[in-house]
Amino acid sequence: MLIGSVATLSSALLADMAENASAATSTRSPRRPATPSQLTVKLHNNTHAGQVYAFVTGTAVSNNALTLLAADGHTVYQPPSPPGTGAPLGRDCAIPLNAPGGAPKTITIPQLAGARLWFSTGSPIKFFLNPGPALVEPSVTSSSDPNINLAWDFCEFTFNSSQLYANISMVDFTCMPIGLELTDTAGNQQTVPGLPPGGVDTVCAKLTAQAKADGHPWGNLIVRHDGKNLRALSPASQAGVDGGFLNGYYTAYVNQVWKKYESTKLTIDTQASFGNVSGHVTGGQLTFPGAGSFGQPTTAQIFSCDGGPFDTSGASQEALAIIPRLAAAFNRTTLLTTASQPNGAHPADYYQHAPTNQYARIVHATARGGLGYAFPYDDVTPTGGVNQSGAVSSGSPAVLNVTVSSVH
Repeated sequence: MLIGSVATLSSALLADMAENASAATSTRSPRRPATPSQLTVKLHNNTHAGQVYAFVTGTAVSNNALTLLAADGHTVYQPPSPPGTGAPLGRDCAIPLNAPGGAPKTITIPQLAGARLWFSTGSPIKFFLNPGPALVEPSVTSSSDPNINLAWDFCEFTFNSSQLYANISMVDFTCMPIGLELTDTAGNQQTVPGLPPGGVDTVCAKLTAQAKADGHPWGNLIVRHDGKNLRALSPASQAGVDGGFLNGYYTAYVNQVWKKYESTKLTIDTQASFGNVSGHVTGGQLTFPGAGSFGQPTTAQIFSCDGGPFDTSGASQEALAIIPRLAAAFNRTTLLTTASQPNGAHPADYYQHAPTNQYARIVHATARGGLGYAFPYDDVTPTGGVNQSGAVSSGSPAVLNVTVSSVH
């Protein structure tokens, strides 16, 4: 289990993160001073739990080493490679938060890439090391994982010499509500409130109602422990547990899309140097001349935004700009209502055509402000529109406030 649960980002998320970093960097003047070497982060405990713990993990920008913070919230710990798999951390890295409603816990983070700020209630998350070193992160789909019955969650961030970029994430599951507030050195603020306290209960109730409404097993996404809702899995995560989950769910829709674009051009604004590109279905392939051809995706590929037509390995740069926008349109089921993606559809148009990604619809409907990453390319945004993924970013960050609330 410990070997298999080493966390790896999907190709969809890797491409997504690279695009976010590139887009954010390109909007800044090259003469802007670099960000500081450390950033102040304040952790607010809005739970009613006995104890909340935080962990910080990532890859150091300075030397590309696996990096954690020690329990004091300031000391950098870069573990050596262990001799075997499943080794414990050589340092206590569980940062205890202050009591609920009290002063925030202040920590300082170094410049990190692909980083996560984790929270758990009651007990610290159990992390392990494999040779490399590689961090073995908790799993919500492995019944043998030592954290499987623990309430835990995370937000993601990259902090480098150009910017801080952070977002809440419900791509894999929904559990502890997390909110972000970023203040820059000029005093400007960006806020992503996330789910309300007890939001997982609302998500689970809506999943149950959706299952009754359309007859599909959305209730199977609900994970309970000790008679209470613990978390709600995303469809992609549930497919990792039950390979047959919602098989064929999107088939009729995909067939309708393919039929439409046999005679109609699909135009995708790459929102990059390639500009607008148009394609249509011929010979069973959705073809964008000079960029690439895409076969029909399966339900599992749509939910995961990975594999099949969404496989980024070996894809051209132009195809890498098409893939996220095509995957988002399938999850939001906007391809039959507009032939212009992503600019022809806006948040009010998302998830209105059955079948659709009901998990993503429910997450956005429950989150305050409607923002939160619900599938890997949920940051695809109409030009000039509001990013739905629940992100904050700045080239001059001063303080990042992170608030964690109760599951129930």
